[in-house]
Amino acid sequence: MQVHYLLENSAQKYPDKKAVWYKEEWRTYSEIDSLSNKLGGYLKEVGIKRGDRVVLLYENSFNHIISYFAILKAGGVCVALNTETTVDFLIYLINNSDAKAIISNTQCSKYLLPSLKKTPYLKQVIIDQEDLNEYIKLGHINQISLNEILKNGKETNLNVRSIDIDLEAIVYTSGSTGKPKGVMLTHLNTVSNMRSIVQYLHLTKDDRVMVVLPFYYIYGKSLLMTHFLVGGSVVIDNRFTYPNAVLKTMQKTEVTGFAGVPSTFMILLNKSSLNQYTFKSLRYITQAGGAMAPSVQKEVVKAFSPAKVYIMYGATEAAPRLSYVEPDMLPKKWGSIGKPVPNVELYVADNTGREVKAGETGEIVARGSNIMAGYWRDPEGTKEVLKDGIYYTSDLGKVDKDGFLYVVGRKKDFIKVGGFKVSAKEIEERILELNEVHETAVIGVKDSILGEAVKAFIVAKEKININADTINKHLKGKLPPYEIPKYYEFRKILPKNESGKILKQKLIEENRKRGENTI
Repeated sequence: MQVHYLLENSAQKYPDKKAVWYKEEWRTYSEIDSLSNKLGGYLKEVGIKRGDRVVLLYENSFNHIISYFAILKAGGVCVALNTETTVDFLIYLINNSDAKAIISNTQCSKYLLPSLKKTPYLKQVIIDQEDLNEYIKLGHINQISLNEILKNGKETNLNVRSIDIDLEAIVYTSGSTGKPKGVMLTHLNTVSNMRSIVQYLHLTKDDRVMVVLPFYYIYGKSLLMTHFLVGGSVVIDNRFTYPNAVLKTMQKTEVTGFAGVPSTFMILLNKSSLNQYTFKSLRYITQAGGAMAPSVQKEVVKAFSPAKVYIMYGATEAAPRLSYVEPDMLPKKWGSIGKPVPNVELYVADNTGREVKAGETGEIVARGSNIMAGYWRDPEGTKEVLKDGIYYTSDLGKVDKDGFLYVVGRKKDFIKVGGFKVSAKEIEERILELNEVHETAVIGVKDSILGEAVKAFIVAKEKININADTINKHLKGKLPPYEIPKYYEFRKILPKNESGKILKQKLIEENRKRGENTI
């Protein structure tokens, strides 16, 4: 099955069903399907063929969804990008993907116009503004208003031949250093994983999910795909900078589901009026996109009760889900990433790829029909993580006697203090047990005596003061002395990527440039 059939099938079954809510308006499945056929027909008309890459630079909206399915219906490969970008970054991604066309909005023109001067192979711009003079001046670009296509375009059944092992997307992962990698996902990768998620979340046509995560991010995209698969509904609210506005939308639209990364929940717990809201329709909560400390997991469970909380684990390379914890098991397995999702094999391996015994540490590896085809134009990078059909995650983990998996750290997220190997993740989890701490990140810094020493970056909760002595007093007895941070730096914010993950590498680079530590 191809991904665009998720929309087409639901449009046939539930043509008048409310599919997407955005800015106080609902659109039905039939409306979205019809408009995507118009845009897909135009893409085909201007020469987009099976396998051609089309960049989608658009915030979460009706037009993003319409454009995404239009690209797939035309046989194209969707390259959805972060709208918070730079000119140089956009030039690189357009050229690296060898995109033939781009669909965007007027807000992105400040990046797009200067970028197009250095993207000679991109020939088609579809943009949601009416004044196209600046694009006309470029000379080598064919430009058209998106609204013109959606209003006056011809609706056609495209019938472009494709198979489920064709590429449907290139998803660029946000690296902390160097160039991002383009994860190649096939229709099979995506659809098979969406079916697995639907199965363990027990999603039906009556489900309605609140989406604050961007669709260019694989976790955000999975929310759209799973609900379109079952004929459910999607509620879009891009105002998470004002979390209370999102909470009001959740109440008003009676959502049954909510999804977030760890920073999403930290904001809701510490910087919103969450405890003043009740959500009568809320059935489930999902969390992925990085480890969430057990102490925070407990707060989330309490805050959203009686909704069930699903802790999940995955990777962009897995389209994206690999494992989950059943809500009823969470109180017995705090900190676990659970067991494999349906149709995925997941285990902990030694250096030879053999499964280790319970309690032993190794690398978490996976295989299944959801695992990517490889990295775009990066055979060496692909060889590093795909070996004999198995995906090596670079996460170190272990399995308990009941078969539950735990991440103990990243291969490169360990600090060598003297002769000891220290897990940054373990220290962070202990620090987050303190009610005064909003966020933390632990890194290793150079030390003349120990080789490396532990440094913790701390963000306190609003209007709260905390110091190193308070933290060390809490950690004493819970961690061995060599794991207690030698250095502290207190900040108002920590650097994050667009999916909300803390950029430790940036902290490491900043620390290296300054050549100093702060206690």
